Amino acid sequence: MSVLHELETTILSRKGADPASSWTAKLLAKGPEKCAEKFGEEAIEAIISAAKDDRENLTYEAADVLYHLLVMLAARGIALDDVLDELARRQGLSGITEKAARGSD
Repeated sequence: MSVLHELETTILSRKGADPASSWTAKLLAKGPEKCAEKFGEEAIEAIISAAKDDRENLTYEAADVLYHLLVMLAARGIALDDVLDELARRQGLSGITEKAARGSD
């Protein structure tokens, strides 16, 4: 089991837990919109660290981004394996070709 799968399992186990006992439970209790907002905040912090070429802080912030991504996915009932399956489906495809197939810019 990968560390991301283990983290996902921990996050899912916190659903419905007492928000006073767990940061994850507290986030999930606030709803999917708050989970998405927190993910966005962490992503911005990672972007700032990358722009400043602060490798140490970028590593720390990237871990926060991955954690908050998994919380956001859990809040919406999307499994990590669904995301990994989508990445596997895209593997070997040109990004330009893949985006054209979706009609995205």
